[in-house]
Amino acid sequence: MTTPHRPPGGLIRRLSTAAAAGALALAGAVALPAAPAQADTTAKKDVIANLWEWNWKSIAKECTDVLGPAGYGAVQVAPPAESLKQPDSYWWDVYQPYSYNLNSRFGTAAAFSSMVSTCHTAGVKVYVDAVVNHTAAQTGTGYNGTTITSKYDTPDFDPGDYHHAGDGYCNDEDGTIDDWNDLAEVQNCELLGLPDLKTGEDAVRTKIAGYLNKLLAAGVDGFRVDAAKHIAKADLAAIEAKLNGTSSGAAPYVFQEVYPGTTPQPADYYASGDVLDFTYASRLKSAFQGNVSDLSSLGSGGILPAANAVAFVTNHDTERNGLHLSYKDGDTYRLANLFQLAWKGATPTVYASWKWNVSDEAPPNSGGFVTDTDCSGGSWYCLDRDPAVLGMVAWHNATDTAAVSNWQSKSSDVIGFGRSGKGFFALNNGSSSASHTFTTGMADGTYTDVVSGGSTKVTVSGGSASLTIPAKGAVAFYDGSYTCPTTSCEGGGDDGGGGSSGTTVTATFNEYASTTSGTNVYVTGSTDALGAWDPSKAVKLSSSGYPVWSARAAVPAHTSFTYKYLKKDASGNVTWESNANRSASAGSSALTLDNSWNVASADATDVTFRVTATTSPGTNVYVVGSLPSLGNWNPADAIPLSSASYPAWSKLVIVPRSTAFTYKYLKKDTSGNVTWESGTNRAFTTGSSSGYTVADTWK
Repeated sequence: MTTPHRPPGGLIRRLSTAAAAGALALAGAVALPAAPAQADTTAKKDVIANLWEWNWKSIAKECTDVLGPAGYGAVQVAPPAESLKQPDSYWWDVYQPYSYNLNSRFGTAAAFSSMVSTCHTAGVKVYVDAVVNHTAAQTGTGYNGTTITSKYDTPDFDPGDYHHAGDGYCNDEDGTIDDWNDLAEVQNCELLGLPDLKTGEDAVRTKIAGYLNKLLAAGVDGFRVDAAKHIAKADLAAIEAKLNGTSSGAAPYVFQEVYPGTTPQPADYYASGDVLDFTYASRLKSAFQGNVSDLSSLGSGGILPAANAVAFVTNHDTERNGLHLSYKDGDTYRLANLFQLAWKGATPTVYASWKWNVSDEAPPNSGGFVTDTDCSGGSWYCLDRDPAVLGMVAWHNATDTAAVSNWQSKSSDVIGFGRSGKGFFALNNGSSSASHTFTTGMADGTYTDVVSGGSTKVTVSGGSASLTIPAKGAVAFYDGSYTCPTTSCEGGGDDGGGGSSGTTVTATFNEYASTTSGTNVYVTGSTDALGAWDPSKAVKLSSSGYPVWSARAAVPAHTSFTYKYLKKDASGNVTWESNANRSASAGSSALTLDNSWNVASADATDVTFRVTATTSPGTNVYVVGSLPSLGNWNPADAIPLSSASYPAWSKLVIVPRSTAFTYKYLKKDTSGNVTWESGTNRAFTTGSSSGYTVADTWK
């Protein structure tokens, strides 16, 4: 919240020096180390998708369908606490907490926990926007029914837990921040009427830490600390010292909102976590609305050190007050995001939210409760699934720690640079296409342009490449085979819907295969996209849904192809499936291929297992049974079910046709403890058709 959120009397919102945001997260009994974890900018999969004010159900679906397969590292979600609810709802209502109850305008506490679990299954961490500097300025009723008649008396805090005018901490006579150069006033007085918590008191720190630990217990991995600038750095450190570790045993990751320009400064908060880099976003706006060649000096232009920063192109405040670019800037905004993913620096974020006409308006909702995100309906701008952005997430992960090299400014609109032989990126901010020859630093060969979704090839000869870059577009390629990460790579627009790029469609490969530690599963086949039967070029599948392995590849449209799965151990030894080659035909739309190790496609059918089961936070539901594709009764190889429709858990599984088998459901908690359902084993017999479904209730 860089801007205050409307207090009583309807004061006009304006940009303040509010700071804030931290990512602290998963549950566990592990104590937090003295210093919070900071982002490893050298690690792959660090891109954060900021799905701002999406509801929990929609975020869970996005993690499964887009973020996990695309290689995003984490998702940032809106404040999950109960907040102000008013007849004319606004987006900033959620920055006025009513209680630390997790039934909110985005869904129930159970839906929140289910979302976190689903995102983890997809390999995506969850960072929560934590509003802990203040509570609500306005009295009334919250989304969980909490009624507040005095803003200094809430279910979590008493009047003595707040700063007040003339109390020895806030010496401003009206108790409101007026002098932004007075550190004591900035941190001890009210931000436009929002009751300021007395975070210097241990009792208050304990209550705040209790809320954050509740979120950690629900499985979150970190926190964006809202309005961190208004909390003394010593107070933040003391709160963090009371936190548990995440469910993996790590310290929660923290990043903070600290707007530059007045006291205190971003650097004052490095000991508490990373800091959002507002200057970085301002530099991008200046360059993309002027001369992009100015980006050559980006690293020396006052931006924060990469090791201490989280980068962004825009956020919910700055897209509204005009400080930074926004979706309203069209292709210029999209291009700035592609550059952010190409540049080696701070942890990048991709912002996706709804389209607005009036800055205060709420997201699409029903009675204030946010409705499901519909990326194809025109109300939402889902940049996270834009085909070019997805390609650049893969590019970003592939280039990893490589330094920027071979910078070239061809004009005020056209630049290009490499990443020390791991990848090359060029952009054209002009209004017409541009053709130039670039020194790439790449090995000679043919590469796939990831920005076009794999439909364009680039030839490097003598280390150089002649590129034609579309207007307001980019070309990017990296050292390695490119697998289109989601069905979004097939079509244009911000909705990422299915379809064909004209030359390729996306094939999703899902393979049940149990493995030993260090062994991975791959798919290869008769097309170049699948490695042309070369095991060294096979497409690696993700184990995020183990024992179901998944990957997506851009295969030729209107073409039949054959394929097969293989396993590689840590020594590189290859084991092929024993069944005959599988076959598939690609048309003009995306296709999904569900398979099971050593079960020939002609002999297979599918059964969707669906069970209604309630769980505690961090616990998931699985199905296991008498077939190899059901784990042969081994709980370690049980099939993880999706909680996207909680309390219904479901998953499609490939099993042999005309076969009788037994099965049962089990639960696993975060420690791996297994609880079997009671009663006798369940039984089912498949026939010779497909599309079978079982609907059960946990017993």
